[in-house]
Amino acid sequence: MEEYPEELRTPPVSLVALVGCTEQHALISTHLNSEQPPINTLALPDLSKISLFLPAKSNNNQQPADSSSSNGILKRDWLQKHRTKTPAVVAALFSSLHVAGDPAQWLQVCSDLDQLKALIRSRNTKLLVIIVHSSSKDEISEDRLLALRKRAEVDAKYLLFFNPDDPFELKQSLSRLGTAFAELAMVYYRDEGRRIKTRIEKKAFNSVDLHVRYCFKVAVYAEFRRDWVEALKFYEDAYHALRETVATLTRLPGIQRMVEIKTVAEQLHFKISTLLLHGGKLTEAVKWFHQHYASYRRLVGSPENIFLHWEWVSRQFLVFAELLETSSAAIQNIPSLALGTAERPLTEWEFRPAYYYQSAARYLKEKRGTLELALSIFETWNEIDNSVESVVPSIYVGQFARLLEQGDDLAMQPLTDEEYTCYAISEGKRFQDSFEIIALLKKSYESYGNLKVPRMASLCAFQIAREYFSLDDFSNAKQTFDGLANLYRQEGWVTVLWEVLGYLRGCSRKLGELKNFIEYSLEMAALPVLSGVDTQHFTAKEHGPGGLASLSQREMIHKEVFGLVIGSSIKDDNDFKVTADNPLHLEVDLVSPLRSVLLASVAFHEQIIKAGVPSLITLSLLSQLPLTIEIDYLEVQFNQPECNFFIINAQRSPSDAVLTERQGCRLESAPSLALLTNKWLRLTYDIKSEQSGKLECISIIAQMGSHFTICCRAESPASMDDLPLWKFEARVETFPTKDPALAFSGQKAAQVEEPEPLVDLSVGASGPALVGESFMVPVTITARSHAIHFGELKINLVDVRGGGLFSPRESEPFGLDSHHVELLGITGPEGEGESQLGPDQIAKIQQSFGLLSVPSLEVGKSWSCKLEIKWHRPKPIMLFVSLGYSLNGNDLNAQKTNVHKSLQIEGKVAVQLSHRFMAPFRRDALLLSRTNAVTVSDQLESLPLNETTIIVVNAKNCSEVPLQLLSMSIEVDDNNIERSRSVQFGGQDLLGSAIVMPGKEFKKVFTVIPKVDASKLWLGSVRLKWRRHSGIGDQSGLISTASWVSTEHKLPEVNVELSPLVVSLECLPYAVLGEPFTYSVKVHNHTELLQEVKFSSADAQSFVLCGSHNDTAFILPKSEHILHYKIVALASGLQQLPRVSLTSVRYSAVFQPSTAAATVFVFPSKPHFKIADAEEKQMEPIAAD
Repeated sequence: MEEYPEELRTPPVSLVALVGCTEQHALISTHLNSEQPPINTLALPDLSKISLFLPAKSNNNQQPADSSSSNGILKRDWLQKHRTKTPAVVAALFSSLHVAGDPAQWLQVCSDLDQLKALIRSRNTKLLVIIVHSSSKDEISEDRLLALRKRAEVDAKYLLFFNPDDPFELKQSLSRLGTAFAELAMVYYRDEGRRIKTRIEKKAFNSVDLHVRYCFKVAVYAEFRRDWVEALKFYEDAYHALRETVATLTRLPGIQRMVEIKTVAEQLHFKISTLLLHGGKLTEAVKWFHQHYASYRRLVGSPENIFLHWEWVSRQFLVFAELLETSSAAIQNIPSLALGTAERPLTEWEFRPAYYYQSAARYLKEKRGTLELALSIFETWNEIDNSVESVVPSIYVGQFARLLEQGDDLAMQPLTDEEYTCYAISEGKRFQDSFEIIALLKKSYESYGNLKVPRMASLCAFQIAREYFSLDDFSNAKQTFDGLANLYRQEGWVTVLWEVLGYLRGCSRKLGELKNFIEYSLEMAALPVLSGVDTQHFTAKEHGPGGLASLSQREMIHKEVFGLVIGSSIKDDNDFKVTADNPLHLEVDLVSPLRSVLLASVAFHEQIIKAGVPSLITLSLLSQLPLTIEIDYLEVQFNQPECNFFIINAQRSPSDAVLTERQGCRLESAPSLALLTNKWLRLTYDIKSEQSGKLECISIIAQMGSHFTICCRAESPASMDDLPLWKFEARVETFPTKDPALAFSGQKAAQVEEPEPLVDLSVGASGPALVGESFMVPVTITARSHAIHFGELKINLVDVRGGGLFSPRESEPFGLDSHHVELLGITGPEGEGESQLGPDQIAKIQQSFGLLSVPSLEVGKSWSCKLEIKWHRPKPIMLFVSLGYSLNGNDLNAQKTNVHKSLQIEGKVAVQLSHRFMAPFRRDALLLSRTNAVTVSDQLESLPLNETTIIVVNAKNCSEVPLQLLSMSIEVDDNNIERSRSVQFGGQDLLGSAIVMPGKEFKKVFTVIPKVDASKLWLGSVRLKWRRHSGIGDQSGLISTASWVSTEHKLPEVNVELSPLVVSLECLPYAVLGEPFTYSVKVHNHTELLQEVKFSSADAQSFVLCGSHNDTAFILPKSEHILHYKIVALASGLQQLPRVSLTSVRYSAVFQPSTAAATVFVFPSKPHFKIADAEEKQMEPIAAD
């Protein structure tokens, strides 16, 4: 599309001319270019220049309407002339001083107008008169304006004023100018179109060429007016009329006439397709393209010029692809169903640019082939000379002529058929079609790739690679073919894979890559191409350098490859061979395409074998190569190098160099190492390992020839995948082992058991570990039957649940350590620590790993140590202890024997602390924060100021062992000493030797008196010191009895507030039946306000009450009020006192004593108590339940 001129590629834009007043041209031109649609301008300083653009038409140049002769169809520069040279409107700009000036100036204005009218009258160009105000004070009489309008022969609306000095007037003037230019241009193009349409309707011509030309002009004039419907109609009429000229090839020689017709058809088709896509008619555009192609596909011309036809066809597909790619309608409105006619339905691909790019490349290949044929013909005739340099395009579209110099003039001489053919061939030779084909295919490849269509994209990539190959660009060709080969292997496309591999062989050979050449050759030889494909259905040009896919071709490639292996070279290339200086080693892994060349299967007959005891192993080899191959020897490699061995072909005696190189290695012999096609070669041998652990066969190396080896990764029969390309072929499948059960369960690895240890390793622990304590685990090593040398003890702590022992993101309430469980140290016998070890001993301690040297032990001796482990949070762990030692005391690097022990230890929380706040018995304080109707979930606990509050701390034994408590106290952090002065604590005494059994609880009471009114007051933390209770004596020695564990419980922040009222009840601790006693209620007013309190009392069945039942009391500030009741008990036992209720009017708060506070025990008679001596009787601490 870039080859087309700009006037053809872009919509026409109206052209106007400005004459006079040059200082205003830039301003007016800028405004017109910004209009929608824009208007182009020609700026002329005076009338003398306009004759260059509007020359007067002479009678000799005028074409009569009924002319029957025409030299061509479309003039080459007609469209450019109307866009850049022939204006639709001419605007004459006159200064207001000249219009309103003296008679001489007026006469000059009239003369200029008459001259301008004479120039534009014959061309129907419209005239616009613009008067430019020189100043705001200019005044022109109505008579002068009327005379000017009549002189110019224009309507009043086309006589405009232009005022550049006033911004407001300037904006309006430019707007009026834009409207006037657009209207006059529309009138001009409409009149011109009507004038040409009149000729068409009257058929005032006898030439089909003129019919095409007139329709084309009407369509262009319609495009100037943005009348896309009429433009499309007349472009189609011109296209259909052009088809009538195909049968009349008499005026010019046939070749040149055909080229002209197809060139004009190409331009008309481009215009039609652009308008259809511009209108969103994608389906119609695609249909039109195929009609266009079908109309001219058979108009090919003579054989020596047929390359012009294929070039033209390729260009049609290329241009339409670019139109689709740049059209928003084509991208957004892809039809979901196939459309078209019944004879030729449209597919979805025909709505995609990729299809047309690919077709353009295909037809350009046709052009290249026919051009080569034409070149061979003309080079034989010797008819191409240097005279084609003077050939230039003619004045008509699609025509060419020879430019001749006749004195000072130039003349056009028509070309003969042979001259034009020579010119076309010489032009074709100048261009490299292969690069253009590659560019087109790359565009198609990218488009298919964006559509997620890898198979279509691979076809384009294959064609690109072939073009590179034809250009001898073997590096790019090989890179592209490699990617295609991977795709075709996955898809299982054998035929196209054969073709690609053939090209890869050719690239490798040209690049001198011997290894790649042999790999591709072996893969081709092992492809599933059977004998039924030998029938010759294709010509030699339809397959690549690999030849036709057939069994005979496979065998030929096989012989060629193994000829290289034994040292022979390819014809015409003596350096391309395998030699001692150029050996070859191939690797075949589990995903290699060479698995079909050589497949290795290894199966141990036993999955668990004993160290030093022989076991059977079966090696199986399979090849899909078409001919039998002979292997000189095999090398079997294991992960334990001492188990490696060699298998020698008994039919081929190994050379002395091979035997010398393998001296000291295990050698086995096989009767034959010949691999037949699709037949397993099975070899069974003994294998013995002296080292415990995993024994795995890694690879098998096959030696063929002196300098060629193939290394195959060993595969297990149980998990061996099928050969992808041979999976669905009709072939006999056999098992890699004779035993079918071993074929389904055999593995290439076995586990070698360790010899039975003669050393005792014991790890003991009693009970679970408790969080916070140092837990000691004893480890004992005893040399039972042989001595221990160079011993190492490895300790590992592993989380049982697999979550790990380290969690830096979680908060650690039990310690600052980020490890949940930590190995603190290892204590040797008689208490020697890590620092007391000798220089030859190793001691490395980490949080979850430890390494310790074990001294040499004679038979019957033992050695022990203790592991100190600390839990920072509850977590079960697995303790792994591994002892590695040597039986040889003289060799430090000798193989070591390992003994393993494991022990699961549960880490549990020992003590769970909790607390609760309580008011003193029969004394309650009114807290206003508790009277709020809305309760917030995270609201702080409120305590009364300067009042005693009781804190009950509960310590529950959550472990399975008894705990001994030393002390429980409330402590404040050093950073909060100032705040600690705001609180007074009570009850800070030691516990002595309190013992708490499993599941039981211990409670301790503290008192707190806040001294400062604060919204947030931190009370500190409860610290409890404890340890395991060892009982009568700790026989295990697992726990360090001298160490105490400290557990903290953080008390919450509290809200301290002044209590306005405090109510206390006073009553005897007990009552006697029938004897009266006093029951008092005291209300303390702590505020500076008078408090009104209402109280009421209810009768009780067990008591007789004497006192006021309902009353109101006023309590003065900072004072108290006491209510007295006389009560007589009527029943014995635990009785409820009469219920007294108080209501604070100011705070709307009601107080009722709790059930416990209103309860008293009544004795039937006066009791007699015996008071013991407190100094003689000492109270022992007990465990509260």
